[in-house]
Amino acid sequence: MAGNNPVFGKIDKELREQSYAGFGQPAQQQPGYPSAYPAPVDADQLETMWQRPSAGPLQTGRVTFDDVVMKTLSLFAVLLLTAAATWVVTSAQPQLVTPIWLVGMFGGLVLGLVIAFMKKVSVPLILGYAILEGAFVGAFSRVMEAWYPGIVMTAVVATLATFAGMFLGYRMGFIKVTSRSRRIFGMALMGYLLFSLANVVALMFGWTHGWGFGGSGMLGIAISVLGVGLASYSLAVDFDSVEQGVRMGAPERYSWLFAHGIIVSLVWLYVEILRLLARMRD
Repeated sequence: MAGNNPVFGKIDKELREQSYAGFGQPAQQQPGYPSAYPAPVDADQLETMWQRPSAGPLQTGRVTFDDVVMKTLSLFAVLLLTAAATWVVTSAQPQLVTPIWLVGMFGGLVLGLVIAFMKKVSVPLILGYAILEGAFVGAFSRVMEAWYPGIVMTAVVATLATFAGMFLGYRMGFIKVTSRSRRIFGMALMGYLLFSLANVVALMFGWTHGWGFGGSGMLGIAISVLGVGLASYSLAVDFDSVEQGVRMGAPERYSWLFAHGIIVSLVWLYVEILRLLARMRD
């Protein structure tokens, strides 16, 4: 599952190091019997066992698609509520836009790294990340709406439509995720991140202005199209990672990590679409 955000790389590593599906585990030793063989059962016990329904992922404590869907919707709701609250607060007090923006952006970055690299799954931290990202999205959207009236609603619709299109395309087999495509995506993503960091540094020191390298010309629009494309394919990689996790028998608690990873990609896609629309307006 490598090649996307660190969350799925972490899950992939742990799943490969341990056998979560339960295969290859030695039988439990019973008193009076060799350790390699289970204790025998009588006819009544066999009949009872035979009549039981097959244990599903919920009974065995494994992650399911339904788990991931519900957790993703929960985090998305938290993010939307926080973004809406930030929108209302900054509308009444515009001076709070920049502090909330910075706290949400840098706080979310730090918390995201903590979630990705800590050994245990922390639901409170994941919820905290959704709150910080919601604050960032709300403040950023408020600024963009002030500069480009009507742009936020267009970006929201475009983001949700892209998410739905990528999901349907992946589920129907039109969009493929392979080991080779993951490697290519990983290299492209690394290059884009380095370019973005260089762009931020150039803006901070005044070497560029506006949207930075490329500006609002055709080159700038092409850069934004690349960003939207990478963020969109990141969703497909996320969906494939979830499918692999379910197939490999990941523990149920990882449904929160899968949902968190999808939210990360969704916020990235929204920001890239906003930037693209703004550059096209200019």
